[in-house]
Amino acid sequence: MPAEAENADSRPVGPLQLLALGVNGIVGVGIFFVPASAAALAPGLGAVAVFALTGLALVPAALTFATLGRRFDEDGGPVVFARAAFGERVAFLVGWVAYVSALFSTAAVTVGLTRATLPALGIGGTFARAVPALLVTLLAAIVASGLRLSARVWTGLTVAKLLPLLLLVLAFVLAFGRFPIPGASAPTPGWLRAALTVVFACQGFEIVPVIAGQVRASARAVPLATIGALLLAVTLYLGLVLACVTALPTLAASAAPLAETAAVLGGSGLGRLVAAGTSLSALGITFGMMVTTPRYLSALAAGERELVGLDCVSAEGVPMRALAVTWLVVSVIVSLGELGELFALSGLAVLLQFGTSALALLVLAARRERELSRVAAWPAVPTLAVVALLVAFGATVREVLVASGMLGVGVLLLWLAPARQPEARR
Repeated sequence: MPAEAENADSRPVGPLQLLALGVNGIVGVGIFFVPASAAALAPGLGAVAVFALTGLALVPAALTFATLGRRFDEDGGPVVFARAAFGERVAFLVGWVAYVSALFSTAAVTVGLTRATLPALGIGGTFARAVPALLVTLLAAIVASGLRLSARVWTGLTVAKLLPLLLLVLAFVLAFGRFPIPGASAPTPGWLRAALTVVFACQGFEIVPVIAGQVRASARAVPLATIGALLLAVTLYLGLVLACVTALPTLAASAAPLAETAAVLGGSGLGRLVAAGTSLSALGITFGMMVTTPRYLSALAAGERELVGLDCVSAEGVPMRALAVTWLVVSVIVSLGELGELFALSGLAVLLQFGTSALALLVLAARRERELSRVAAWPAVPTLAVVALLVAFGATVREVLVASGMLGVGVLLLWLAPARQPEARR
């Protein structure tokens, strides 16, 4: 592992900024709507319990990424974990699926954000169709300027989007006692289905190790940011869901549960602020994805296959060629306006990263590589159990077919890509 002290001045991302990236990755658009879905399957305090239990179930996954992240001082996260444990082919496929998933997730959030905000701004017609691509271009330009500026932007967006949510929790605390707290029925099979919905509102911490090579004191910062982001987000979620189930007797039927809860607890002004927070949260997620998505591509290009220099990183810490490819593809997708079936890849891609990283931890610990003991690999076991449960009960046939198709494309690319010359390998 390189001496981090020697590279401290050249690494633009600090521990707090890395934590902000993780929180930004978790606290996205989902939390603004998921409480209603959870309440429909687990009424009353059952919804709060589901959020708590789901967050607890994801702690081993966060520990898996934290344990591996502190031992790999380079960009790529799940890609470099898989490469160290299983070799180039598996790493390439993991990176490919993660990259394609991130591409379509970025496009989906961008299209959703513009469709939700442009009518309120009175923008329509031909120009409205061009706005998503213009937004992607603007965000890519900010990312291209360097990680130092990008870190400031995603940190500012994270603080800004958390503010309305924290005000909602504060309004609930101040109004405590005015509304009766509902009870909770005994756990039912619906709780598991609710957990499958909640888990995708809690994922996002896995992006933290993706930029490890640009982080000061990464061996300490990556684990703290990975685990800290999950714990902070789940704690916030518990306060928000408790406020929702208390203030909205008809929570399960709510189309915008957080905004409606805010209006009940703090008046129409707070309701509008929280509603606006949905768009701000989407913007934060989009920007974070523009920062991290190219790094999946650059990481899979850093292996044994030659991919036209996509692994090259600028002095400002940006994989410029990978960013250019990402910008171009996302711009084309959002201009088409429809994402098609490929958006179904997102959920399974996250589970693939969880599963392969857990297996990588087990393999590396068994080999005693990277100073890993076998005891240190314990988080991998419950992580694999959670992944198996989610795939068995949460994945649809459509998602499996889409993921299989993308894996097939990845195999074809791996076969077509020429081998890197030995002297050019890193």
